[in-house]
Amino acid sequence: MEKNESIYIAGHTGMVGSAVVRELKRLGYTNLILRTRAELDLINQAAVIDFFTKEKPEYVILAAAKVGGIAANMTAQADFLFENMQIQDNVVWSAHLNKVKKLMFLGSSCIYPRGCTQPAKEESFLDGKPDPVNTGYTMAKTSGMVLCAELYAQYGDRFISCMPTNVYGPHDNFDPKLSHVISGMMHRMHTAKMNGEKEFVIWGSGAPRREFLFSDDLAQAIVWLMNNYEEKEFLNIGTGTDISIKELALLMKKVIGYEGDLIFDTTKPDGAPRKSLDVSKMIALGWKYSTELLPGLQRTYEWYLENHV
Repeated sequence: MEKNESIYIAGHTGMVGSAVVRELKRLGYTNLILRTRAELDLINQAAVIDFFTKEKPEYVILAAAKVGGIAANMTAQADFLFENMQIQDNVVWSAHLNKVKKLMFLGSSCIYPRGCTQPAKEESFLDGKPDPVNTGYTMAKTSGMVLCAELYAQYGDRFISCMPTNVYGPHDNFDPKLSHVISGMMHRMHTAKMNGEKEFVIWGSGAPRREFLFSDDLAQAIVWLMNNYEEKEFLNIGTGTDISIKELALLMKKVIGYEGDLIFDTTKPDGAPRKSLDVSKMIALGWKYSTELLPGLQRTYEWYLENHV
C-alpha cells in the first residue's frame, strides 16, 4: 500500500479498528477513510453500496463486527449470526464490485472446532463442529472467510483473512455483560479494589490456559500482511504462548494493585482446558508479536482509568 492510497478501515472506533488506525498513522499513511456507525450503517446494504460507489477505496480492512463474551453469544445467537453476515457480505461484495485492490477480513480463533488439536493449526479450520456457545458468531465469521477465499479463487480478488487469538487493549469493551476475559476481569477487580472487597471470585479452578494478543500487535500484523502477503490461505496471528487463568489473575492483581484473596469457585465450569494458536507460519514469514502480557495489561489499565473511571 502506498502512503497516499485510500484505505477504508471498517469499525475504526472499536478495539482492533482503532489500533489499525494508530498503526497506519504511525507509518505515515495519510488517506484513511473512516465512518462511524451513525455515518454508515454497515447492515444497510444500499448505504454500503452507495458508500463504495462514491468513495472508491483502494484498500479495505474489515474490523467491524458484532462481538461479545460468552453470555452475550449464548443469549443472542441469531443476532450475532444475522448482523455479522450482513456487515461482512455488504462490505466484501461491495469491495468486489468496486474492484478494491486488496481486502483484509478478520476471523477469530474461537471459530476453530471445539476440541481441535492444541495449539490450533490453520488446517483445523472447518474440521469439526463449532462450539455451541457461539455458533451464530462462528458460522458468520466462517462464511466471511470462505467468501473471501472463493472470491480470490474465482475472480482473482486479493481478499485475504487472518485468524487472531484473544485480543485485548485500549477501546476494549468493559461492560460486564459483553466483555471478554481480560476486560471483564479488569473491570471486576478494579471495582473490588475500590469497594475494599477482601475476596475476588473467579469461575472454575484457574487451570485452563488461554493465549492473549495486544491490540497494537494485531494491528501491526494486519498492516504487515496487507503489504507482504498475497496468498488466499488465511494465517493465525498470536503470541504462540499461553497462560493459565490463575496466572492471569495474579498479573492482574499486580497491575491493579488489588490486595484481596483470589477465590476459585470450582463448582463453576472450567471450559476448554486449553485454547491457543500455532503461529509458526507467521513466524516463518517474518512477523512476531512484540508486547508481552504484563506491559500490555498495564497500558490497557491506564486507558481504562482514563476513559471508564
